[in-house]
Amino acid sequence: MFKKKKQIILGIDPGFADTGYGIIEFEGSKSKMLDYGSIQTPAKQDFADRLEYIYNELVEIIKKYKPQSIGIEKLFFNKNVTSAIKVSQARGIVLLAAKQYGLKIHEYTPLQIKQSLTGYGRADKNQMQQMVKTILSLKEIPKPDDAADALAIALCCSASQKLENLSK
Repeated sequence: MFKKKKQIILGIDPGFADTGYGIIEFEGSKSKMLDYGSIQTPAKQDFADRLEYIYNELVEIIKKYKPQSIGIEKLFFNKNVTSAIKVSQARGIVLLAAKQYGLKIHEYTPLQIKQSLTGYGRADKNQMQQMVKTILSLKEIPKPDDAADALAIALCCSASQKLENLSK
């Protein structure tokens, strides 16, 4: 008989001021939250130092939980070019850490994440947070918002991996 293997997934909502992270474990159809939070950097700190801090904190999280996979949000470009460039640099730091620690990298658009959790690609933030709370059987919506988003990304990643496993 096929034995379902436990998997640990790290979800990341990248940013240079706040990088949300969420760690879930899933086995079969069950998902459970292991940890979540936000890596925050001071606005007045040199940008390179902020990136180094994000990298070092992320490496500690990877070492502690030993995830097999990472789900990361693809960059959503709006109007602020400067902000988009800085967020993309933070994403690069996350991808580098994931690659160095041998994590399987999965990237998702905001539309894919919303579709995965709610079945509706235009779901609002509150709908997404309620689904994260419900799916992970949490007492309250995770805070800050970046952490809730990261858990949503991890759940999206687990759902896509479940589909991959079914097709094998």
